[in-house]
Amino acid sequence: MNLLKLILATTIVSFISCKEQSKTNDIAAKGTSEKNVLKENEIVIHKSFKSKHVDARNVEVFLPTGYDATSSNKYKVLYMHDGQNVFNPKTSYTGIDWGVDEAVDSLLKLKKIKNTIVVAAWNNGSKRFSEYMPQAPKEISETKEAKEGLKKNTGFDKLFSDAYLKFLVEELKPFIDRTYNVSTKPEDTSIMGSSMGGLISLYAICKYPDVFGAAGCVSTHWPVFILGEAYMSTLPSTLPDPSNHKIYFDFGTETLDAQYEPHQIKVDQMMASKGYTRGENWITKKFEGADHSEKSWKARIHIPLEFLLK
Repeated sequence: MNLLKLILATTIVSFISCKEQSKTNDIAAKGTSEKNVLKENEIVIHKSFKSKHVDARNVEVFLPTGYDATSSNKYKVLYMHDGQNVFNPKTSYTGIDWGVDEAVDSLLKLKKIKNTIVVAAWNNGSKRFSEYMPQAPKEISETKEAKEGLKKNTGFDKLFSDAYLKFLVEELKPFIDRTYNVSTKPEDTSIMGSSMGGLISLYAICKYPDVFGAAGCVSTHWPVFILGEAYMSTLPSTLPDPSNHKIYFDFGTETLDAQYEPHQIKVDQMMASKGYTRGENWITKKFEGADHSEKSWKARIHIPLEFLLK
């Protein structure tokens, strides 16, 4: 239970004024109506994006340098969790962002990835754990023991991850598809996050294999009292078809990441049994000396990006 308290404590962030964002606009159209091709990258903020499934939250959209709103070549889309930590150190709770915007632009210049926009939905602070912890299997996640543990450590006695995924799939993705020059194909749609964000990314590709073609699970936080092991037990039957999906995992060896290797080994065995081929449609990487932090994830962000978006 102490581990849950630690995770929750590190997810509470302060929502600062959007005036402090660099290179941002309030309205997506503003970034494309005045100029069809961007000379430099741009981050568009959709403030308090409304949902009937979850609480409203900011959504940030990164448009890479050269983004062409009228091009016949549609852009890939990468959806990311913990959006306040993805692009901007001023909103990141550690003061260090992932630097995804710079990494994508650099990889595009090197022709390592295809044209991609990045959609980063902010987490909801106190509900982060409840939105990111998979609700499977329900015979475990809805037990009295699980509910009591959740209530004690999160303040909520249930999980909201199914609702969160409905928000992404039924509300946010259709809006992005309408607003930006993007492909709607699963093979061009990826999802990625770290820690609990890694768990919800895996849950997303398992639950919506016809929506997401690739998932990036960075420092995936497996050992969440009874819920983590229970969710892992569902993977043999829920992992998506390896013929048209790919999944990235990684972990470090310090702080929270030091706990992950035994669990990741079990998941790797499941991946192999499902028919995934390491190095082709599946990667698991171990980073010696890397800890559980934005600093570590930023240092290696180019690796999952290249795998997911090449």
